[in-house]
Amino acid sequence: MDTHKGENPHMRKLIYSMTLSLDGYISGPRGEHDDWAVPDEQLHRFHNDQVAALGGHLLGRRLYEVMTYWEGFEEREPDAPRYSLEFARIWQKLPKIVYSTTLTEVEGNTRLSTEDPVTEVARLKQEPGEPLAVGGADLAATLMRHDLIDEYRIFLAPAVLGGGTPYFTALERRIELELQETRTFDTGVVYLRYARR
Repeated sequence: MDTHKGENPHMRKLIYSMTLSLDGYISGPRGEHDDWAVPDEQLHRFHNDQVAALGGHLLGRRLYEVMTYWEGFEEREPDAPRYSLEFARIWQKLPKIVYSTTLTEVEGNTRLSTEDPVTEVARLKQEPGEPLAVGGADLAATLMRHDLIDEYRIFLAPAVLGGGTPYFTALERRIELELQETRTFDTGVVYLRYARR
C-alpha cells in the first residue's frame, strides 16, 4: 500500500533519528546504551538544534520512560552543563505523544495515545506545522513498514555491539533513499541524513 500517492506536498515530514552502532543496533543485547551512545558537547548541541526545529515527537513506551529523565532536570541538576540544561528546556516544551497499551498516565507536555499509530500518524502528517520525529524501535518499525517515514537521520557511532535492537526492521520491499547531508564529529560519530527518493 503506497500511502504517498496524491499526498499534500506541504505535509509534515516524519523523521526517524537515532544513534546506532556500526553494526546497526540502537541498544546492545541487554538493552544497554552504556557510554558508546552518550553525546559530547559538540554532538549534544547539534541534537539540541535538531530537536528545537521539531513540531512534535512520537515515542514508544520504553523510549518515553528513558526520556522522562529530562523532566525536572533543571531542578535536579542546576549545575549541569549549559547544553544539557538547554536540551532539557527544549524537550520539556516539545509536544509529545506516547503510544502504549500499558501506561495509564504520562508526565510533562505529553499525551498518551491508544489509537492505531499508523492511522494517527498519517493524519498528523496532513496537518500544517513543523516536522515530527519518531523514536523507539518498535514504533518506528511499524511506521517504516507503512512507508510513513520521510527522513532517516543516523548517528553512526564507532562501536560494534554484536547484537541488540536493530535500527531497521525487516521489510517486504526496498526503500529508495537519497543522501542529503553528512557530517563527522570529533568523537568519530558520523551523521548521515537520508530522504526518501
